[in-house]
Amino acid sequence: MAITSRLIARFNSYYTDKPILTIMITNSVLGGIADTVAQSLTAIRHRSSRRSGGAHKDDFVSIEIPDFDKKGSWPAQELLPCSTNLPPPFDFERLTRFMAYGFIMSPLQFHWFSFLARAFPITKQSGTVPAMKRVACDQLMFAPVGLACFFTFMTIAEGGGKRAVARKFQDVYLPALKANFMLWPLVQILNFRVIPLQFQIPFVSTVGIAWTAYLSLTNSSDDA
Repeated sequence: MAITSRLIARFNSYYTDKPILTIMITNSVLGGIADTVAQSLTAIRHRSSRRSGGAHKDDFVSIEIPDFDKKGSWPAQELLPCSTNLPPPFDFERLTRFMAYGFIMSPLQFHWFSFLARAFPITKQSGTVPAMKRVACDQLMFAPVGLACFFTFMTIAEGGGKRAVARKFQDVYLPALKANFMLWPLVQILNFRVIPLQFQIPFVSTVGIAWTAYLSLTNSSDDA
């Protein structure tokens, strides 16, 4: 608890001095954490799917004891598991793309939320209605554009062209937007009305890790 308090105090200090740079670095780190979580989940799911399928001829555990009595050399594919059956290696380029996206988008997000705070100020006398207006404006205007920027940036950074971007939008954009509408309105209402001010940024950042991990899995599943 003491460590968390120190981190929050340090963040608030940096935010006061250089708010945009602080948000850029924070979002970049959180994007990297989220993609690391997503890649770890992919590896765990891959291992689980192999185990559920039973012993495979390429598994070390599937080698029977009598096989050791055989003369002659073994084929390489029987000594080592096939690479197609192994979990995918950690993709550092993908990690870099997510960190870069979080870094680049931060100034736009900072100015957008500053605009919402000025347009719909929350006071002790009036809190719920301005919070609802913020959420509605954010979800109807910024969320669709933000998702479009995400999938466009990721596809181009992966080396895709116009056709790849169009395919990405056809396959995953609408499901991701629906998932966004199911999660973030409730999160933001709770954040504005229940969470104390000093904990709002850590709260949103924590939820943001899970959301970015979901986007990472969604983006990579279309490439599989």
